[in-house]
This record gives sequence, structure tokens and C-alpha cells, in this order.
Amino acid sequence: MNLMGPDPEASAIVEARPALVNATRFRAAHEADWARLDFLLKRLEKRSIRVLSDEDILALPLLYRTTLSSLSVARDTSLDRGLIVYLEQLCTRAYFQIYGVQTSAWRQLGHFFARGWPESVQAIWRETLACVLLTAAAALVAFLLVRSDPSWFFGIIPEALAGGRDPSASAASLRATLYDKHDDMLTTFATYLFTHNSQIAILSFALGFAFCVPTVLLIVYNGLMLGAFIAVFAAKGLAWNMTGWLMIHGTTELFAINISGAAGLRIGMAIAFPGRESRTEAAVKAGRSSATAMVGTVIMLAVAGLLEGIGRQTVTDDLTRYLIGSVMLAGWLLYFYLPRRRPA
Repeated sequence: MNLMGPDPEASAIVEARPALVNATRFRAAHEADWARLDFLLKRLEKRSIRVLSDEDILALPLLYRTTLSSLSVARDTSLDRGLIVYLEQLCTRAYFQIYGVQTSAWRQLGHFFARGWPESVQAIWRETLACVLLTAAAALVAFLLVRSDPSWFFGIIPEALAGGRDPSASAASLRATLYDKHDDMLTTFATYLFTHNSQIAILSFALGFAFCVPTVLLIVYNGLMLGAFIAVFAAKGLAWNMTGWLMIHGTTELFAINISGAAGLRIGMAIAFPGRESRTEAAVKAGRSSATAMVGTVIMLAVAGLLEGIGRQTVTDDLTRYLIGSVMLAGWLLYFYLPRRRPA
């Protein structure tokens, strides 16, 4: 028996203990608010804020604060873990709906075309220029090699891709491949060429992480193929015609390949020379912007496919082909590199 009165330390311990809360009564008292908040959040997540009435909009922040208070009590009194997880998820969803930036899919798509894609391409302009120069240099080397010794053609171009368009072909047969609308072999060749170039574009980006080496090799090889084909047609006096056939879709297609290669180079350079950041951090940072540029090249390749179909089936005039190819190239250059105002 303590004759000295209440023990001060014991009283302090009792006071420090949180008051016990009956879980069943706690749920019964607040579950209606949680359910209403969950219902409003589901409507917002599926539709937009326009589906809510004025009363619901006013109630939303109040319900959020009430649920936050319930979560605090549940944590302090160690209620069952399932209830705490449920309230945490509910509060997180409410936070993003109330304080997050609400952007519709159409708005996001508009931002991608208005700023996201062109700005990501602008950011890798040095790498893009490097890929263009590599392509041009490789094309020139292949052109000179095949003109001096036609056997070089078979060392550069796979037989399946050549499709009979090799140094042994006659001028008439080569001309027919450029203008004959009903040439099934031309259809096969065009499809194979588009698929091949699409693969080059994707691999140029995907293999950039290997310190740029595979990307550079792919870009160079694509340039070698281009020069070898032009050399075959040029030997038969069809250089102008072949270039026109290529230009109508090639300015878009080759531009897409070079942008893909540039995106791969950006990642490879970030890994090879990360600076003060770790290689992983540098690669992730470079990959975010480069990935946006790469997504855009898929659209460019689709446009190139449409242009190739038009050029093969509809447009057979050389000047018109040159005009379409030049306009497309000018359009892409203006779209990507025309200065834009920064948002206020």
C-alpha cells in the first residue's frame, strides 16, 4: 500500500498512453464519409470534375480532411492493418484528385505534338547532325566502291533486299521498278525496304546503351546500302530517277532513322561520359528525353510508308516526286527546329 499518494511516474505513463478506440464503433461512426469519398473519387477517375454537382465539389475537401483525421486516429490507436491501408490508399487518391494537375488525354496528346516531341528532337540536334553526316559519308563511300567494282554491291546488299536490282540488271528492268504501278516485285521490295528501315531505326535506339558502337555501325550500314543502290541505278543513267523515287518517302524515312540513331547516341554518350552523376542516373535522364523523340519516329515511319505507297502507285513524275520529298523535308525541319515561345 502506497501511503505517499499517487506515483507521479505512473500517472505520467498512464497519461502518455493513447485512449483505446473501439474498432467497430470507429468504423460505424466514419464509414459513411469514407464510402462517399470513395464514390466521388471513382466518378472523378472515370470521367472528370464536370460530373460532380456543386454540393459534391464543396464536400470533397471536407471528406478528404475527415478521412485524413480518421487515418491519423487509426495509426495512433493501432487499429487493424487492413483499415489503415484502405485509408492510406483513399487519402492518396483524394490528394491527387484535389491537388494534382488534371490533364485530359487530348490535352496530353496536344502537348506531345506542340512541344514534347519537337523539343526532344531539338535537344539531340548535335547527335542528329552526326548521324546525318555518317549516313552521307557511308553512302558516298559505297557509291564510289560499287562504281569502281560492281562486285562490292553483293558484299553490302543482301540478296533478298536487292530483289534483282543489282549491277547485272538492265536499264529497262531497273526503270520498270521505278515507274511500273503493277510490278509485284516492286511491292515486295518496297515492303521489305520499309520493314528493314523500321528495324534499323528501332535497333539504333535500343542498342545505344552499348556505348554507341552498335548505333554507329547501324547508321553507317544504312548509308552504305543507300549509296550502293544509287550506284547501280546511276551506272544505267537512272541516278536522277532513282533519287526522285527515294526522295518522296526517303526524306521522312531517313530523317526518322537519323533521329532514332541520335536518341541512341544520347543514351550511349550519357553512359560513357556520365560526368558527376552515376551511369545509371545519367542513362535514365538521357533516356527520358530520347524516348519521346523515339516515339515520334514511329509516326514519321508511318508517314513515310504512306508517302512511299503514293509515290509508287500514283506519282510517277520525277519533278513531282522531288517536290513532295523536298516539301516534307522542309516541313519536318521547320516543325522540329523552328524556335518556340516558352510558356509563361
